[in-house]
Amino acid sequence: MTRIEFYSLQEGSRGDRFLLSCRLAERIYQEDKRVYIYVPDAEEREHLDRLLWTYRDRSFLPHGLAGQADPDLNPILLGSGTHLPEAPQVLINLSREIPAFFSRFQRLCEPIDLDPEIRQAGRERYRRYGQLGYERFHHALLL
Repeated sequence: MTRIEFYSLQEGSRGDRFLLSCRLAERIYQEDKRVYIYVPDAEEREHLDRLLWTYRDRSFLPHGLAGQADPDLNPILLGSGTHLPEAPQVLINLSREIPAFFSRFQRLCEPIDLDPEIRQAGRERYRRYGQLGYERFHHALLL
């Protein structure tokens, strides 16, 4: 069963859910796991793609767009759900909805920032995962 983890930024955090997603992707990559970041909005996907290039000055996170980049060379893929990786391990969800395909992944990360709409949508997903019988874990973070 997919492990559901919510990562919520606390008051005083300087980052947002995109920066948090970079941090999560970096940690997961360091664990030698493959990451699929679900970003259905094209503008947000482009923003995250640029951010992953500039996230850290002295490190590189090998990533690409699903359906365009070679998944063997890019363990971090960004996509809209149309081109899912074949060996899914970790899903980072940047949609406000529950991805229909989330159960294909071993682990699902739900980054939540301080935006009231994002927080409310996150609460609704949290409740829905519980109704579906999934155990949920919550991590409060300060960036």
